[in-house]
Amino acid sequence: MLYRLMRNLMFRFDAEKSHHLGMTGLNLMEMTGVSWLLTRKMASRKVKVMGLEFPNAVGLAAGLDKNGDYIEAMSALGFGFVEIGTVTPRQQPGNPKPRLFRIPEAEGIINRMGFNNLGVDHLLEQVKAANTKSLIGINIGKNFDTPVENAVDDYLIGLNKVYPYADYVTINISSPNTPGLRSLQFGESLDALLSALKQAQQALAEEHNRYVPMAVKVAPDLTVEEVRQLADAFASHGIDAVIATNTTMSRDEVEGLSNADEAGGLSGAPVFEKSTDIVRQFRAALPPHLPIIAAGGIMSGEDALAKLAAGADLIQIYSGLIYRGPILVREVVETIAKRS
Repeated sequence: MLYRLMRNLMFRFDAEKSHHLGMTGLNLMEMTGVSWLLTRKMASRKVKVMGLEFPNAVGLAAGLDKNGDYIEAMSALGFGFVEIGTVTPRQQPGNPKPRLFRIPEAEGIINRMGFNNLGVDHLLEQVKAANTKSLIGINIGKNFDTPVENAVDDYLIGLNKVYPYADYVTINISSPNTPGLRSLQFGESLDALLSALKQAQQALAEEHNRYVPMAVKVAPDLTVEEVRQLADAFASHGIDAVIATNTTMSRDEVEGLSNADEAGGLSGAPVFEKSTDIVRQFRAALPPHLPIIAAGGIMSGEDALAKLAAGADLIQIYSGLIYRGPILVREVVETIAKRS
């Protein structure tokens, strides 16, 4: 009830301004030691995925904390892992504002942020300073002005810089808001990228005497054949996990609603069915040992169970946190714990 009142107030403001106010408020609550007002001690179950032991199977999806400024605040909400980013080698402002839009009637969000971030060096300073029990994933991408044919250079810069500080690294090649980025999901471009990144990962593992898993985040707007091709590529290159999915370009579930015609990727409840089906398809196409992290429209504990039933090993929340608040983290963590 308290969060609903706060949300109604926050929804009176521009979506991006509300985002910053909300995150700052959570940060302040964590710093002053009153986060327990939002999340009391919860029943949870540890889970081992990618060779890592997660405190629980529920994580924060990338995009909410692009610069790693709120790691401890997010951890205090009960997340077993926090994925920060997407971060690029150089600072960039992202796309012009306004670029974040709510669709309250459908519990959806459209964003065309465009990888706005302060650059990888700033993010790493936040990671180094963070005191958290949650595992940290770092999501990396390319700068807007780096040609797609040179994208591998940016990903290699990102991987080399974040490797010593990440529990796992995510390769984002599925955002719809950086021109040409999604083309990296296919054919020779994908093979060249994955080959270079795996080679770098192996060298870094030897250098640091520590293997950091690497996941790839995919789009929900894939055909059955594209899923099969991606699954084959991930298996052959030894990718450690698949994150399914990013936002969708489809508007089928929100047609005619306010803000539905805004450009950008759609997340939240409207993408739930589509992203869950992609999880199911990847589970059928991937080797049994290759895990899936499911993201997309999780608004309840039952939604999380549906993702796990479709074949996911871990789940991530983003839009659900905006619409349901911190109580959603507790609900999902405890629902999964009871299932076992």
